[in-house]
Amino acid sequence: MITIIKKAFFLALIFSLVACQNKPSYIYNEGIIFGTFYHIKYDYKEDLKDEIQEKLNEVNKSLSTFDSLSVLSKINRNIPVRLDSHFVIVFNKAQEISAQTDGAFDMTVSELVNAWGFGFKSEKFPTQTVIDSLMQYVGYRKIKINNDTVYKENQKVTIDASAIAKGYGVDVVANYLESKGIKNYLVEIGGEIRLKGINPKNQKWSLAIDKPIDDSLGILEEYQEILYLDSGAVATSGNYRKFYYKNGQKYSHTINPKTGYPVNHQLLSVTVYTKDCMSADAYATSFMVMGKDRAISFLSKHKDLQVYLIYAVDSNKTEIWKTKDFFKILKTNS
Repeated sequence: MITIIKKAFFLALIFSLVACQNKPSYIYNEGIIFGTFYHIKYDYKEDLKDEIQEKLNEVNKSLSTFDSLSVLSKINRNIPVRLDSHFVIVFNKAQEISAQTDGAFDMTVSELVNAWGFGFKSEKFPTQTVIDSLMQYVGYRKIKINNDTVYKENQKVTIDASAIAKGYGVDVVANYLESKGIKNYLVEIGGEIRLKGINPKNQKWSLAIDKPIDDSLGILEEYQEILYLDSGAVATSGNYRKFYYKNGQKYSHTINPKTGYPVNHQLLSVTVYTKDCMSADAYATSFMVMGKDRAISFLSKHKDLQVYLIYAVDSNKTEIWKTKDFFKILKTNS
């Protein structure tokens, strides 16, 4: 997923402490999980980093494509495995969103992602023959679980949870913090965020949406909007960071499960605001697959989602579209 906040900006705007009496004392934790960084800030009497890391490790052991012993990896290799609650929760949510979006979100796209060079193993640039051969194993209906058992239409069907696992990991940590009675926190993993309450400045938490500038190294710092929030989850997906050029053609990391090819449309960035980060994460990817017009049509029927789209008008101009109530979180902080 695409990082919506630069680390320097994140630390400066969100994690700076204000020396003032009678204000909560916040604890800051950071680390590495799911192949990316996490940053967590919370108002509590003790440091919970060890417990938080343990929670994240549990998710990783369930959903990682990099750990050969994870539940997901064993399923991909057709090794009998006992499903844990993390896998079941994420799989069921993924299937639900896949059905809602008519397959725009699809975890079985993993081998196509790999073939295009964005997955957990690198392959050569795919030919049409390779794509056609892989497409027969793509489709969220080709895998299901029943009574804690995985059933595949074909043993070559594989899944990748990377477009939903970070969001779920955020929710796991946020739910744990709330179980401890913590009312003020921000949890961020690889740019996917869930938060509640106030920041150390006694204000709403402030987040930045990046301008969609081609920046595969992630070194440019230009922001489209600042959001001010005291609850909810935010996730972004876009094609301005994870991409590569080959023979003069730009290839996005977002693969369309219906065509087998990287998406090629005017939509550059999607930011989703909703209650849980797992859903925000998956919907952000779904809308990037759909493109601007299909995404807007979908959102007209799903009023519970607040979404901010940035799209290209031409090679030099971008415009925005946002759901009716999104402006409420763009207001001046108070």
